[in-house]
Amino acid sequence: MTGAVTCDPHLFVVLGATGDLAARKLLPALYQVMTDHAAADRSILVGAALPDLSDAEFRALAATSLESAGLTGTRVDAWMERTFYQRTGDDPADYARLAERIAAIETDLGLPGNRVLYLALPPAAFEGVIGQLGAAGLNTSPGWTRLVIEKPFGEDLTSACRLNAAVHATFDEAQVYRIDHYLGKETVQNLLTFRFANPIFESTWTRDRLEAIEITVAEDLGIGARAAYYERAGALRDVVQNHLTQLMTLVAMEAPSSFTADAIRNEKVQVLESIHSINPAWVVYGQYTPGTVGGRAVPGYRQEEGVAPDSSTATFVGAKLFVSNWRWAGVPFFLRTGKRLPRRTTQIAVTYKPAPVCIFHGVVDDCPVSPNVIVLTLQPDEGFAVRFEVKSPGEPPGVVSKFLEFDYEAEFRAIPDAYQTLLLDVVMGDQTLFVRADEVEASWRLWTPILERDDHPVHPYPAGTWGPADTSRELALWTDEWTMR
Repeated sequence: MTGAVTCDPHLFVVLGATGDLAARKLLPALYQVMTDHAAADRSILVGAALPDLSDAEFRALAATSLESAGLTGTRVDAWMERTFYQRTGDDPADYARLAERIAAIETDLGLPGNRVLYLALPPAAFEGVIGQLGAAGLNTSPGWTRLVIEKPFGEDLTSACRLNAAVHATFDEAQVYRIDHYLGKETVQNLLTFRFANPIFESTWTRDRLEAIEITVAEDLGIGARAAYYERAGALRDVVQNHLTQLMTLVAMEAPSSFTADAIRNEKVQVLESIHSINPAWVVYGQYTPGTVGGRAVPGYRQEEGVAPDSSTATFVGAKLFVSNWRWAGVPFFLRTGKRLPRRTTQIAVTYKPAPVCIFHGVVDDCPVSPNVIVLTLQPDEGFAVRFEVKSPGEPPGVVSKFLEFDYEAEFRAIPDAYQTLLLDVVMGDQTLFVRADEVEASWRLWTPILERDDHPVHPYPAGTWGPADTSRELALWTDEWTMR
């Protein structure tokens, strides 16, 4: 977790350092981490990738990346002096040369041998590169060594288990950091504080008081230039199996015995193991067709560049599932994600059961009393709102719904970028926000039977709407605006 911390001197290796992820996210975040904390003058970046670049050429690329993120000035110039590059391809000799370069830099700069190895690579390369790192002796060092693996971690249960086996053949689980950037968001982390530091909420976080939980990850954008990946993955692999499932475990977990990585991750695994199966009839798929988003006409999924004209890939998934334990028995969890929805938002709506009896008959028409709702917004406009009922002033009397709201940015101003938070945690050795091997497999075990079915219909929905309307009603996937603050 972020805070007033002191980083150990270390060397941070980004494999895939000339790629899009590194340019957009990693390099700006690493600059912030390496310059904002103690020992920053002994925190070194080594980029590794296929292009044959000199240190100076890579520094120029890194400077462009930082400039795009609004980072310029003398501190950037000083950081560049601690940035190096080593060409690394598929040849085992390349990894031997990378190991030699790392050792030479550490010797020259008096570093203790603490290393981070970040795989900013296509998933298909993970297994081979991990083996090459081990063969070159880069799985051990004079200090500590940590391996960071980007999502997606596998594409089904079999591949995830195989990748875990490859990782564990070379690295100990204590060295491994499977990163999901959603878990680095301050508001996601605050779920634990919101629940377990506020008895007023936690005491009612049970099947006796709650009607349903709805978790939504909505995107207003299409697939952009990701057709090659998205045609293979679809919305379930891209968002549901990881982001949405992770959020669900944080909402549903029991209080951990302590605020430590293993204690928290143990409880998340318990949630996944309490979901015995998902009924395929409770999973709805959709694909966006031409429509209007934000006042602009946009193409349908099949008209996107690189997409097959008869593609059946789902860009929307809605699912209902149940956590079969003492706390949650009978409470439905609705998970929903989609592209080309009306707006970008990630929200968790916790809906309470309505009052058992309405006492306002004869006072207000039809006794319109709505249930209480807690809406936690994770992005954008981070914060939360509590919906409650009040009497409207004057005559005739009425009951209206109002929100009590809290806005993170208004209260705390700047919120750290998710990658900054996670990269700092890697350097500090805090695995709380990273996914453990058994957690990955438990999640894939849950969703793989759904993925293996090829008999589900994919319903069209116009871009700019909240998904397939008819099937959403079948599942009671609520689309009312009060759940979409």
